[in-house]
Amino acid sequence: MAEQKKINIELRDEEAEGIYANFAVITHSPAEFVVDFIRVLPGTKKSRVHARVIMAPQNIKAFAQALAGNISKYEEKNGEIKSLSNGQQDKQIGFQ
Repeated sequence: MAEQKKINIELRDEEAEGIYANFAVITHSPAEFVVDFIRVLPGTKKSRVHARVIMAPQNIKAFAQALAGNISKYEEKNGEIKSLSNGQQDKQIGFQ
């Protein structure tokens, strides 16, 4: 049986507060994926990137699998998350 390594992770106060984003843009090259987290507010002409995460392809795939697993667990407990559909995602972005 393989021995699991423990990772000591520090969470500073600045990061613990979190950053709200309601839009993400994902780009990639052969070597990396770049995920920009953006906050789009109604009535504003311009939005900006609030956080950028750059990951290797292997790490982004592991992240996507972990995210899918957590979404499944969430939906089992709380019900299905309704997706934005019919091309309205760009228009609504969570606002009504």
